[in-house]
Amino acid sequence: MPIATLTLNPAVDVTHEIRRLVPDRKVHALATRYDPGGNGINVGRALKRLNIPARTYCVLAGETGQFLERLLHRHLDDPAYVHIPGETRINCTLWERETRSQYEVSGIGPRLDRSHLSELLDAFTRHVADGYGVVTGSVPPGVPDSVYADLIGTIRAAGGRPVLDAHHELLRQGVRAGPFLVKPNRYEIEQLVGRKLDGMKDVVAEVRRLIRRSGNIDYVCVSLGEEGAILSSASRTWRALPPRVEVRSTVGAGDTLVAGLVAGFARGLDEPEILRLAVACSAGTVAQPGTELFDPGALSELMARVTIEILN
Repeated sequence: MPIATLTLNPAVDVTHEIRRLVPDRKVHALATRYDPGGNGINVGRALKRLNIPARTYCVLAGETGQFLERLLHRHLDDPAYVHIPGETRINCTLWERETRSQYEVSGIGPRLDRSHLSELLDAFTRHVADGYGVVTGSVPPGVPDSVYADLIGTIRAAGGRPVLDAHHELLRQGVRAGPFLVKPNRYEIEQLVGRKLDGMKDVVAEVRRLIRRSGNIDYVCVSLGEEGAILSSASRTWRALPPRVEVRSTVGAGDTLVAGLVAGFARGLDEPEILRLAVACSAGTVAQPGTELFDPGALSELMARVTIEILN
């Protein structure tokens, strides 16, 4: 089955490791790295490390876009893009060594007009056909909040399996369109149901209610940080407790969780093993600095340390 990811608001991610921030003073980086950024791009990078063929669609703009294009060809096997006016955004992460704190600043992407948007979305949906289409991340100026919901409907109509990981109104409208899989975090599921959820039992009950109410969502995976994650259908729920790792950066943790889920479904694994793989990918990513992703060679050991339980 073909697999594709979509990134409408990509970035060059710059990560500086510093000793500590000092107000009104210049600080010098101890280390700096540059990575291609954007949720869909991170999912594509992770799928490559899992040996899952996937095409990554995005937009490029200006001089920064040219740099991003070179980075994409280093990190991905099959990138596809549309060139637009403006300048690709730059995101900056500061990792403070002394306090082990992390600071993130996200840039503003260029406006994406209707003609370029249509060109990219047409190519994306043609490639996905009856496969997995991952729609994720923020959108730049000029793109309506209905864009993911529309894509989900198109992919479903073609017999495909849309996967949604988004925020705010993009998530709300996308859920109504009925994706195959949706991956909110705890805060986002609370926003969807309109109330604070107290305890795991409450989370599970609302997730199952959301699936039943939608009528066409197959699975919901809720990421819970140090508490792991749950994967639920309308009738069964599995929870994964992650292995203990030294947390160096949380950037990309959710994206690699999505990649692990897609890889597990694509390989035909059963639900507990899909969740095990996904949580191991996420745990491996938080142990890496900056925007680096998990080490594929460490996945087997991490998976062995993931605990799976069924929640009834």
